Amino acid sequence: MATKPPLDPLQVLGVPHEALPRHIAIIMDGNGRWAQERGLSRIEGHYSGSEAVREIVTQCARLGLECITLYSFSVDNWKRPPDEVSGLMALYADYLARERQTIMDNDIRMIQVGRREGLPDEVLKELDLTVDASANNPGMTLCLALNYGARTEIVDAVRDLARRVRAGDLRPNEIDEDLFSASLYTAGLPDPDLLIRTGGEMRVSNFLLWQISYAELYVTPVLWPDFRKEHLHEAIRVFARRERRYGGVLSARPSPASSSTE
Repeated sequence: MATKPPLDPLQVLGVPHEALPRHIAIIMDGNGRWAQERGLSRIEGHYSGSEAVREIVTQCARLGLECITLYSFSVDNWKRPPDEVSGLMALYADYLARERQTIMDNDIRMIQVGRREGLPDEVLKELDLTVDASANNPGMTLCLALNYGARTEIVDAVRDLARRVRAGDLRPNEIDEDLFSASLYTAGLPDPDLLIRTGGEMRVSNFLLWQISYAELYVTPVLWPDFRKEHLHEAIRVFARRERRYGGVLSARPSPASSSTE
């Protein structure tokens, strides 16, 4: 698949490039409900959701975003029925193999955040092939949160810092927010500016708890398999119209240049 040309966000969205979020994080919720409404199995809902992943990832890459993180499998999702879990793992292996060329065609660099322990060998094989193949791509970073939990991530970071203190490489009073952030799975990535949750639920579900401290939240009732680029565009427009104070105040309201052109 040939690389499609970049998109001008001012023409497509009515939003200048500098008003775009650098990093969008997405809780892709609603695959099971989407399938149930259609009399399908839950795994068929997950397969339909993978089509939305392709469209949203490529659209973000063409808009010139720096990073997108997708919450694809939580450490808590192992509690689901075994047939659903095994179907999801087969889907991940298939997706990574099938979409590798799309990732390369769009100059996307893919990484994984989460624990590798517990993931099937076939998933790890396809994951490593895609991560290695895309490592030097200069475009957007696709961060796949797979076997991920924010509390688990924070515990792992604390353990890493504790080991360094015990080894004498670090003093406790040297630990600050920057050092802690550098010990997380997402080290080196900007914190998300915008968190999108599909499916209408009003919670963050143990996702990037440290990193989303100042993220703008956007919840839509649209179920993930139905989420398409027009829904992404609207979320970005809403983000661009918001005032981000980071605990302070604004001296003046931002320019309305980010208003919709539609």
